Amino acid sequence: MIIASTYTYDTPPHTPPRKGTWQHSTSSSSPAPFEGEPDQEGTPLEEAHLAATSAGGQRYPLTPSPTPPRKRKAKGKGKEIRASAERLAELQRLSLEDQEREGADRDQAEEGERDQERKLTKKDDEDEPLLAASSSRFVLFPIQYHEIWAMYKQAQASFWSAEEIDLGSDLHDWHHKLNNDERYFIAHVLAFFAASDGVVNENLVERFSSEVQFAEARCFYGFQIMMENVHSEVYSLLIDTYIRDPVERQHLFHAIETVPCIKKKADWALRWIEDQESTFAERLIAFACVEGIFFSGSFASIFWLKKRGLMPGLSFSNELISRDEGLHTEFAVLLFSHLNKRPGQGLVHRIVKEAVDIEKEFLTEALPVALIGMNSGLACKYIEFVADRLVVSLGFDKIYGTPNSLDFMESISLERKANFFENRVSSYQLSGFGGNREGADGSWSSRRKEHDFSTEAEF
Repeated sequence: MIIASTYTYDTPPHTPPRKGTWQHSTSSSSPAPFEGEPDQEGTPLEEAHLAATSAGGQRYPLTPSPTPPRKRKAKGKGKEIRASAERLAELQRLSLEDQEREGADRDQAEEGERDQERKLTKKDDEDEPLLAASSSRFVLFPIQYHEIWAMYKQAQASFWSAEEIDLGSDLHDWHHKLNNDERYFIAHVLAFFAASDGVVNENLVERFSSEVQFAEARCFYGFQIMMENVHSEVYSLLIDTYIRDPVERQHLFHAIETVPCIKKKADWALRWIEDQESTFAERLIAFACVEGIFFSGSFASIFWLKKRGLMPGLSFSNELISRDEGLHTEFAVLLFSHLNKRPGQGLVHRIVKEAVDIEKEFLTEALPVALIGMNSGLACKYIEFVADRLVVSLGFDKIYGTPNSLDFMESISLERKANFFENRVSSYQLSGFGGNREGADGSWSSRRKEHDFSTEAEF
């Protein structure tokens, strides 16, 4: 038996040793070392205090052990972690501030460059033949700008009216084949179109028609105003047909004020109309973006429904209107080629990028095409493809280098070129239109140079 003079002890009945306690021996040798890991009841020393026995059943009362140092270390380590996290957050905040400061400086520098370029180009506006007042603008003949005149005659030949759209099958598809998300998406796309055509006409009436002095170009703008009215009428009829709730219908008719994502696109266009400091060339590019980029994603979404065999009346009107808007964008490109002084590539790219960013947000966040089963990523790439095609048509380098991501748009384009008149009688293209009058014999012939704007064109 081991005798420890510093402890008092009694001799209770024999208690078997527990795991994690000291094993005592009756020999005079030292106690066996502690074995095992502490359990949840306490430290090894506290366990020994509760259950330590000698071979003879002796129990030794022990004083409580002090607070384990490891707990103090853990507490100190927590302070270090918090301090590190605070330092990291401070570094991130400073980094964000630096990025914002650099971004603001960059934007300010770009705006300064833009203002300088705008001043130079604005001065040149007065010297542009396209914008120079002349008494010859009051008389059409002799035709001076044959390409512009030919495009006007092409617009005339493509005239159509709202009464030619058959919506008989659409209501059945609307109520029985489309789900709520698809109906919501289509309704708001139509609301955007209905408002946008009015904005385009506002620009034509308030700015372009009074600024451009070529009689041939004024003829085109006059006809475009009429066709934009037809488009607006069709979109309003579609909303009136599909939407039976009068409250929702009025909400959509006033979407430019009631729907934030539509208001954002309209505000961008209206800003260019109201900007008295911008040059004609800048505004020409901006409205080429409105009709060539802002409309392209919505056109593609409706063609997606056509691919599924839905809404034939809506799909046919979409074919007619998308063709008209392509011609209007093509006309902007043609007029741009008649400018002697054109903005630099940097300024053109900035305008186009702004439009692309707004359209991407519209298709992925505000009114996501995923609602109708389209892939948002492919839709965004398609917008980049259309934007690249536009800047190349204007004579500048591509911005994105993105290929056409929507194969069905290419197939629809080929189908439209081959069978566009299938749903129409031969009078769709009116007799006597489509050429230029020139030459001593008074014959009509087409001399229009190809400046075709097509969302599926390769370049």
